[in-house]
Amino acid sequence: MAPSAMLTLPPASALQENINAPKVSLEASPHPAYLHNLALSIAHNLQYHHDWTSLSVHTHSSLTNSPLPRPVISGLPPKRAYIHPDEQVEILKVEHSTGKAIPQVPESEWVLPTHLQERWSLAKFAAVFDALDTVPSAGKETLAEEGAEVVGHQWQGRNRQKRLLLATLHDDSTVVYYIIHDGIVKPRQN
Repeated sequence: MAPSAMLTLPPASALQENINAPKVSLEASPHPAYLHNLALSIAHNLQYHHDWTSLSVHTHSSLTNSPLPRPVISGLPPKRAYIHPDEQVEILKVEHSTGKAIPQVPESEWVLPTHLQERWSLAKFAAVFDALDTVPSAGKETLAEEGAEVVGHQWQGRNRQKRLLLATLHDDSTVVYYIIHDGIVKPRQN
C-alpha cells in the first residue's frame, strides 16, 4: 500500500464542519465563550437533527443594537412550531366549509439556548423578551403574498404574540424544546 493512501482521511463530519466554521469573534463578543459554545451546540442540533434552515446566532438586539443578555438563535423550522388556539379554530372552520386543507407555512422562530443546570427567573426571561423583536428580522417573511388574505393572518408574522423556543441542553447532549410566550396565552383546546 502506498504511504499517501494510508494518510488519506475520511471526509469531515457535520459536527466537525460546524466546529471548523467561522464563528463570531469571542474577543469582540459581550458574552463568555461557554454561552457561544452552548448556542453553537443548540444550532447544530436544530440543523442536523431537526432540519432547521437559515440559522443565525445573535449577540446584539435587533431593537436597540445593545448586547443581548446572552446569545440567541434565529431560524426557520421545517414546519410550524406553534399555532395559536384561535387560529386553529379559524383554520378548522375554513377547512370544514371549503373541504380544502389550509397549508401551514413555517415561521421564523427565536431559540434561547440554556443548560439544565442554569436557574432562570421571570426577570431573566423578561430581559431576553424585551431585547427581541416579535419575529426574527433575519428570517424570511413567511406570510403569503402581499395583499393576499391568509387564514389566521392576525396570529402570524408581526401580528403574533412574542414567543421563543427554550432549548435546554443536558450533559448527555439531549436537547429538550419548550415554547414560551411573553405574557399569558389562551390554552389549547383538545
